[in-house]
Amino acid sequence: MDIKERKNHRMYIQVLRQMSPEKRLLKAFELSHFSKQLFIHGLRKRFPNLSDKDFQKELLKRLDKCHNRNY
Repeated sequence: MDIKERKNHRMYIQVLRQMSPEKRLLKAFELSHFSKQLFIHGLRKRFPNLSDKDFQKELLKRLDKCHNRNY
């Protein structure tokens, strides 16, 4: 049961189907980059007092947790 009404979902799927495979892949890369930058921004807000070196360690540790080990 879908509680949230998704009025534009059909239009979104139609736009995706009209895109070339290359454009869809580029959009996937763009969204992936955006989500990583958003993750880094949120992590920096959570740990504002960490030095750059410690922040990089924390970032890599958390990104390692997100890594899909099925592949």
